[in-house]
Amino acid sequence: MPIYEYTCQGCGHEFEKLVRSDTVPQCPQCDSSRLQKRLSVFAAATTAPTAAPAMSGPCGSCGHPGGPGSCALH
Repeated sequence: MPIYEYTCQGCGHEFEKLVRSDTVPQCPQCDSSRLQKRLSVFAAATTAPTAAPAMSGPCGSCGHPGGPGSCALH
């Protein structure tokens, strides 16, 4: 069952409701079925990007601007 967000056109109450496809939802405050579906916005938790520590690897993978073999690891 999907969760939908509604605004009641009778009393202005905003709410979320689990709705089956064969059900007509009603406002939990005034029992009106005159509802307007709202655009749902989902939330995602993010953090500020942090710099990952440079990892040493075989020549060519460290990103040294001088090219493969220039990083003095060999």
